[in-house]
Amino acid sequence: MNMEVDLIFKIAAVGIIVTILNQVLVRSGREEQATMTTLAGLVVVLMILSQRIADLFELVKTLFQF
Repeated sequence: MNMEVDLIFKIAAVGIIVTILNQVLVRSGREEQATMTTLAGLVVVLMILSQRIADLFELVKTLFQF
């Protein structure tokens, strides 16, 4: 249970940081960099989740003995 909470906090922290950076960049007139920052945040979150999804598939594989 503790690992799931940590995962949620990690994703939330990335979201907060990306949001703050995005707002700072938009207000300074750098919309392109703000978009790239948002995409980079999305990639980071997907990388975090990809390991969990791989673990889920491995669990299902062992559960059904494929």
